[in-house]
Amino acid sequence: MPLTRRLFLHQATLATAALPLPRHFFSDTIPVGDGQSFTVLFQGDSITDGNRGRTDDPNHIMGHGYAFSIASRLGADHPERNLTFINKGISGNTITDLAARWEAEALALKPDVVSILIGVNDVFFALRNQQDPEGSSFGERYSTLLTATQQALPNAVLVLGEPFILPIGPVKENLSAWQPAVAKRQTVVRNLAKRFNAVFVGYQQVFQDACKMAPADYWIWDGIHPTVPGHELMARAWLRQVGKRVPQLR
Repeated sequence: MPLTRRLFLHQATLATAALPLPRHFFSDTIPVGDGQSFTVLFQGDSITDGNRGRTDDPNHIMGHGYAFSIASRLGADHPERNLTFINKGISGNTITDLAARWEAEALALKPDVVSILIGVNDVFFALRNQQDPEGSSFGERYSTLLTATQQALPNAVLVLGEPFILPIGPVKENLSAWQPAVAKRQTVVRNLAKRFNAVFVGYQQVFQDACKMAPADYWIWDGIHPTVPGHELMARAWLRQVGKRVPQLR
């Protein structure tokens, strides 16, 4: 049975079950470890995908976005930490798409850190199809996915990236619809981060602050997808927030 169906069939049961709490619920940090392999998984849509390779070719496997910047910096600075970085983002994905492949492309990989950035495509399809205006189904599906993750990987640290936009191109043309729809998903992700004791990375404020230094299209070329400098802003924000919780990634 695919994960999507199994997750939702068991949602009511999971909601009432006594869930095992991961060890990082009781501490702000997790121990550095003893040199064993430490794996970081990046999941999401095109922003994470970054045109990554679909083979084992290490020259292309991480794509050309923020995930690449994080992996290259930490890998070069700390080869002694035996860090492994995996990028499984897929362009166009929604939270439903993630759930459909979550067991094989997340849980089975047994990562120590699960970093998720999702939501902008959920907004796109919600606006196009005039469905889920409040983001309620987005929140329910995201919550179910996170519950399954904590059950399967109780010691993994969750990192939830905030979906974001800037008023450029198609987004600017329909900003009155995009802004509230994205804001609702941002609130969902922020609340889920609190509920699941996940690291929250607030990208929207990062980009808004950056617009004080350069125009919006310097950072995000179409309102959704970051430029090279924009991806670097994301990498810095990710490292700053995740490093507070995970000593291996400082």
